[in-house]
Amino acid sequence: MSGISGQSIIEAVEERKLPIDLLVERGKLSSAAVERGRLAAGGQSQERLEFTLIRLGLLSDQAVAEVFAETSELPRLAVEAIPREAVEHERLNPRFLRSARVLPLIDGEETLGIAVADPFDVFSIQAIRFAVKKPVSVQVAALGEIEAALDRLYGDPENAASAGDGSEDGFSADSERLRDMASEAPVIRLVSRLIEEAVEKSASDIHIEPFENKLKVRFRLDGMLREIEEPPYQLAAAIVSRVKILAKLNIAERRLPQDGRIRIAVKGKEIDFRVSTAPTVHGESVVLRILDRSQLTLDFHALGFDDRTLKIYLDLLALPHGIMLVTGPTGSGKTTTLYASLDHLNVPDRKILTVEDPVEYMLEGVNQVQVHPEIGRGFASTLRSFLRQDPDILMVGEIRDIETARIAVQSALTGHLVLSTVHTNDAAGGITRLLDMGVEDFLLMSTVIGLAGQRLVRCLCPHCREQYQPAPEWRARLGLDADDMLWRAVGCAECGGTGYAGRTALLEVLPVTDRIRVLILEGADAQKIRDAAVAEGMVTMFRDGVAKATSGLTSIEEVFRVAAEA
Repeated sequence: MSGISGQSIIEAVEERKLPIDLLVERGKLSSAAVERGRLAAGGQSQERLEFTLIRLGLLSDQAVAEVFAETSELPRLAVEAIPREAVEHERLNPRFLRSARVLPLIDGEETLGIAVADPFDVFSIQAIRFAVKKPVSVQVAALGEIEAALDRLYGDPENAASAGDGSEDGFSADSERLRDMASEAPVIRLVSRLIEEAVEKSASDIHIEPFENKLKVRFRLDGMLREIEEPPYQLAAAIVSRVKILAKLNIAERRLPQDGRIRIAVKGKEIDFRVSTAPTVHGESVVLRILDRSQLTLDFHALGFDDRTLKIYLDLLALPHGIMLVTGPTGSGKTTTLYASLDHLNVPDRKILTVEDPVEYMLEGVNQVQVHPEIGRGFASTLRSFLRQDPDILMVGEIRDIETARIAVQSALTGHLVLSTVHTNDAAGGITRLLDMGVEDFLLMSTVIGLAGQRLVRCLCPHCREQYQPAPEWRARLGLDADDMLWRAVGCAECGGTGYAGRTALLEVLPVTDRIRVLILEGADAQKIRDAAVAEGMVTMFRDGVAKATSGLTSIEEVFRVAAEA
């Protein structure tokens, strides 16, 4: 839109609904949140109500940008159109750009292209047009996109002097100065924006990693790490310090790993973050694990269980005592499966106790305890004390040593149902893992009732997935029928061009039958136990994956990525 005027913007929204009303109508915002925003502004603020709500974490800046673009009839700025270098113009003051929330995009001979967070701020748009003495072409961008680009391209005039000290590694600033830097507006905004963007994209982790000349930030989306735009390297120490302050960690300690926790409201939702720091050659690496309760799914079918596998699993949970193990590597969804199991078992006439490290989600009606090894509250000691609480069901977050394993066995022998996890690649490996820990085979045989192995795969995007006819050799290799088809990832706007959206589990459930018990006593290896389970009808993770691939839920490439062929 070239040569735009204030009057044309005003006319564009005449007889249209106000942006705030559209946001409420479309479910992006509640009426209660609007009232809270108005109370927070107190009638004194000159800031638009939409921006107040964004600042309070009650509204997404992306939703505001979409509605602003629609009601002003201006185009929405594509993220890839954000310039990589600053657009320099002697008449454009960075301080004014920041206060007006305006980002110069391109300085052409006849037109200046700009992106604005508020297309209805006619004064600012006209002021720029008068300053550069030529028409302006306006696009609408999200507030966070503009602030991030201004910080990256123009820096912060008040923070520039203290951003770096010219030291050899850039991380030798004293703790007081780091605290001051971490408390300044640009750093607070940048960290808040990273967190908000990660939550909006349903990322599971945020990785902040310093290197020699840059600060890399990556989100883990559907199990895969994706780089995002790099923050200014000179703010690396301040960004790490800001996260450590939020997590109540010692910002002066940069030689040892630290762990902490953050709970903050993001877009009106309470989100927990597990924070881990680790010293590296170029500074501290920080990982934030996102624990969004609203994303917790406790429905077995949604987790990936089909009817047959679910029946076997629930039959095992219905047994009055014994040990039920969920196996898989780190990040394979074991804890979520345990929570779904507890939710299924959680009825008023049962007392359920859990010991976890950490407690990731709160379950109503379940007594949950977080281990605290520093004060002697580990898995084993907590389990031992649990037995005096007269529980019906115990859940141990992980069996990681022989002491915990033996108490779990004793609990099962005395009439308790024990749920836990072990880190192995498949269900059969869980048995050999406990034997390797030192659990006696006759105790294992008489207490373990079943094992469920799982791995997570990405789901194909339902908007762009594409069906295809597999080659004959692949049909034979996968054991497909003549009319079975496979699906492949394509990529579209809905899935960000990846071809995938969300994750599901590939599962195998191994009941400990009489035949399996004999093999345990004979000291059989995992492969023999696995073969016996398959002979008795167990569907392996790989076969479960092939079934999900032919149904269009995932791709065969994803199945091969996480599951061994069988």
